[in-house]
Amino acid sequence: MENGEIEAAEDGLPVPAPPNGRRYRPVGSEDSAVIQMTSMDGSSTSATTVAGVTPQPPRNLKSGANLTIDPSMQEGSSDHATSIGPQRDSKLELFGFDSLVNILGLKSMTGEQVQAPSSPREGEDVAITIGRPKDFGPKFGTMMGVFVPCLQNILGIIYYIRFTWIVGMAGIWQSLVLVSFCGACTFLTSLSLSAIATNGAMKGGGPYYLIGRALGPEVGVSIGLCFFLGNAVAGSMYVLGAVETFLDALPSAGLFQKSVTVVNNTLSNGTAVAGTATISTPSLHDLQVYGVIVTILLCFIVFGGVKIINKVAPAFLIPVLFSLLCIYLGVFIAPRHNAPKGITGLSLTSLRDNWGSEYQRTNNAGVPDPNGSIYWDFNALVGLYFPAVTGIMAGSNRSAELKDTQRSIPIGTLFATLTTTAMYLFSVLLFGALSTREELLTDRLLTATVAWPAPVVIYIGIILSTLGAALQSLTGAPRLLAAIANDDILPVLNYFKVSEGAEPHAATLFTAFICIGCVIIGNLDLITPTITMFFLLCYAGVNLSCFLLDLLDAPSWRPRWKFHHWSLSLVGASLCIVIMFLISWSFTVISLALASLIYYYVSIKGKAGDWGDGFKSAYFQLALRSLRSLGANQVHPKNWYPIPLILCRPWGKLPENVPCHPKLADFANCMKKKGRGMSIFVSTIDGDYHELAEDAKTACHQLEAYIEYKRCEGVAEIIVAPSMSEGFRSIVQTMGLGNLKPNIVVVRYPEIWRRENLTEIPSTFVSIINDCIIANKAVVIVKGLDEWPNEFQRQYGTIDLYWIVRDGGLMLLLSQLLLTKETFESCKIQVFCIAEEDSDAEELKTDVKKFLYDLRMHAEVIVLTMKSWESHLESSSSGAQPDDSQEAYISAQGRISTYLSEMKETTEREGQPQMEHGKQLVVNKQKVDKFLYTMLKLNSMILRYSRMAAVVLVSLPPPPLNHPAYFYMEYMDLLVENIPRMLIVRGYRRDVVTFFT
Repeated sequence: MENGEIEAAEDGLPVPAPPNGRRYRPVGSEDSAVIQMTSMDGSSTSATTVAGVTPQPPRNLKSGANLTIDPSMQEGSSDHATSIGPQRDSKLELFGFDSLVNILGLKSMTGEQVQAPSSPREGEDVAITIGRPKDFGPKFGTMMGVFVPCLQNILGIIYYIRFTWIVGMAGIWQSLVLVSFCGACTFLTSLSLSAIATNGAMKGGGPYYLIGRALGPEVGVSIGLCFFLGNAVAGSMYVLGAVETFLDALPSAGLFQKSVTVVNNTLSNGTAVAGTATISTPSLHDLQVYGVIVTILLCFIVFGGVKIINKVAPAFLIPVLFSLLCIYLGVFIAPRHNAPKGITGLSLTSLRDNWGSEYQRTNNAGVPDPNGSIYWDFNALVGLYFPAVTGIMAGSNRSAELKDTQRSIPIGTLFATLTTTAMYLFSVLLFGALSTREELLTDRLLTATVAWPAPVVIYIGIILSTLGAALQSLTGAPRLLAAIANDDILPVLNYFKVSEGAEPHAATLFTAFICIGCVIIGNLDLITPTITMFFLLCYAGVNLSCFLLDLLDAPSWRPRWKFHHWSLSLVGASLCIVIMFLISWSFTVISLALASLIYYYVSIKGKAGDWGDGFKSAYFQLALRSLRSLGANQVHPKNWYPIPLILCRPWGKLPENVPCHPKLADFANCMKKKGRGMSIFVSTIDGDYHELAEDAKTACHQLEAYIEYKRCEGVAEIIVAPSMSEGFRSIVQTMGLGNLKPNIVVVRYPEIWRRENLTEIPSTFVSIINDCIIANKAVVIVKGLDEWPNEFQRQYGTIDLYWIVRDGGLMLLLSQLLLTKETFESCKIQVFCIAEEDSDAEELKTDVKKFLYDLRMHAEVIVLTMKSWESHLESSSSGAQPDDSQEAYISAQGRISTYLSEMKETTEREGQPQMEHGKQLVVNKQKVDKFLYTMLKLNSMILRYSRMAAVVLVSLPPPPLNHPAYFYMEYMDLLVENIPRMLIVRGYRRDVVTFFT
């Protein structure tokens, strides 16, 4: 429905009244503004009438628009409904809103489906329709949607074939520390994940969605893609674990010869023991062949969709839980009659012997060997064990398939984390008291050896556990990639986009190729650290996201999960980073470098995503804090930066689709040193604000696009005012905050005013200058803007300054800023000081040189003497020959005399004094001639000494009091005559340069 349109209700149909609540009588055309509420029992009625008020339709509603009222809110009497007849008005129109049925989504009560809203981007005009969202595919609860996937991922191969070995190597107490350390990392990450997930609606993408919306699209995509790779590679790890266990259980299934490792000396309690140990491992080619086959079979299940996966999940999980029960039963009844002698059963002696650590060298098969190539310590065990606790994101990866993400993700993830961590801690004590250290280190499948009733139960449990975890990885990774693609940040990922509710088949196929490639590598120990780094990188991102959001505490940050604090998130992020460097600093550097490359690529090639991320909020908070620290006091010259306020379209005839003169941005960039500083581009639209508000928004967007195209750091503002003068007066008073207000007004010189006979320009031009003087703003008027060079046009020659009055050093500073640009870096500065004939020119030159030296400015100083007005009168009275430029002077005098005579005729005819802008004009002809003469002589000097200068800077004379604006334009025209490129500068009684460091 378009904005402002209301569906027409069927008239005259009796509607049954609701069983309770209130009913509303529509307002008739003859009624005043009435708000009447009648109780359902009819025993009492209260009405409030505002007499004499004629109800007006709201502005956003079309004439004759009608409101569709929910049947539960209409009058219950059929007679009353009939009496309404063709009534078209509704009482709701009094509030100026769209239909409350539409706004509140009450149409869902009648069975009509209303699409759920999405957060609109800035500038979009969308209707507010809240109701029951359309269902796409199956939705799952906490148990099957989060808890079971997390449990399947966490209870993986590490527990079955590596955990007893870790206990033997690290000892009981360091194993407890190891499990607690890694468990604390995942638990704190789960808290952060729960806080962010309960802060609002969550779409597909899991941790990518959370990180991207919190830290921005660049960080979100870089960490999201790394996490996708981690999940894809983790699938290959689980597949290899399942295949290796299968080949160990059924050696006859191997197609190729097994690899046999013979160890002549083993280690026991730190001492070498003579003897031989033969370790048989499956062939690499068998792992590759079976691994590829299993991966393809799992992909067929994944292609069936989440519904099939959740039906299959119990078939994988129940045998796993049964195998764990068999392990615990076997531990408590050990040793059995056929058990190896190293299995002592639960014994305090074994507990005491295995309490301490015994790190030693092993061969590639993990068997202690004094000549082994691998030395194990606590850091190395962290890298080996940590994949056992990953998998907490398995539920959030499938956030799009959950019924209630804000409830399911926190409960399911935290319960899975706490359950598995408690199980691992309990298992450390059990395995440490079960057998000798030698048995723990040499029997890689000790869990199968002790299991009751037979080891085959454990083999089945290992295979199903790893296959279930692989299935969850192959399910979550494609959905993560599809979520990144659907955000349309990277065009290269468009192939993986899917419609809402559809299965990501292309992403699943791509994930399968990655998984197959890693399976072909076949080295589990090489794959594990890579997975660990990618998972830790994602966990650190989740913790940092929660930390940033919690620290900023924006009004929109209102998570339902209250058991979190910014300090916990910071500790969680720190633990993730520490674990990364503990495992391997080289793998950490590689993973961070990969994430940085993706970040850089997204920042260059990616599209902007306006998600209101935490970094933008942090920038906002930093800006507010900085603004408060600056205060409203005067900025010290050492800290002064030019903030130009640029008037975009005055006096120039530009096409309608060109919001600003193309050279103004080039000049604005010349006022910045190394790009530092901000420009404010403003333009005015003459008219009424209520009528032209939308036009102003459109013009502002066009101006913003122009600024971005010209690569000029700045902001755009459009003001609607009755005239340009009033608009600028509003701008100069209100623009900016504190010390971040604009301090220089840049305006183009109106060169066309006489040529186009634009008689309103002088008044506006003088008004702008006077407003700047009153508001204490510096002024830079650019003459010859069409000839201003761009960044590719290198200039040679000089930058000439005609320094007449003290301006706080602004003219000097502008010349130095020009030299920092490549366009003017080959130029030199010349400072021309204007002195009267009777002044000491040499002394003035010495003083100016010393002044420039103290300011660290290199410039040549030239002192010029100019004949005073009195001397000119004396020479004229004595019959001296006039200058060659006397013709321009006489012409200007003639035009001023004509204008003055016309003014006198008008005032005499109207019988009123000469007025302009509410001020009485007092014209002294001698002062007019003096101004004309001064401008003429200054123009002559500039043409004589600076005709070939790259740019000329000259002081701006203020408009004389009580002189017409037309006279001032004549003065200025004499000053700029025949000078191609000039900056007319006026300071603002503040020093912008300083002698001191």
